[in-house]
Amino acid sequence: MAQWLYRVVPVRADMVGSPTEAEQRIVAEHFGYLTELRDRGVLILAGRTQEQAGTFGITIFEAPDDAAARAVMDADPAVAAGVFAATLHPYAVAVARRGWTI
Repeated sequence: MAQWLYRVVPVRADMVGSPTEAEQRIVAEHFGYLTELRDRGVLILAGRTQEQAGTFGITIFEAPDDAAARAVMDADPAVAAGVFAATLHPYAVAVARRGWTI
């Protein structure tokens, strides 16, 4: 199974410091979506940088091909709602912490 990474960036620059109620709801749906991907065995890892200015998030996951990977990214509620802009990249985990399964 191929590995992929999608990178997300908030569309509104100050969203991290002062999200609207709608953004809070959509980001909660985004987190739920990532949890669902994990539970289905699709997600390898996800997270975001911790600075407010210039923050971005990454999701590393498995999918059989570009079309399937793009469907995973596009189904993310925050991407679909336009809260996050996303870019998709083929990826390969090269080294991981001992005990992690790749």
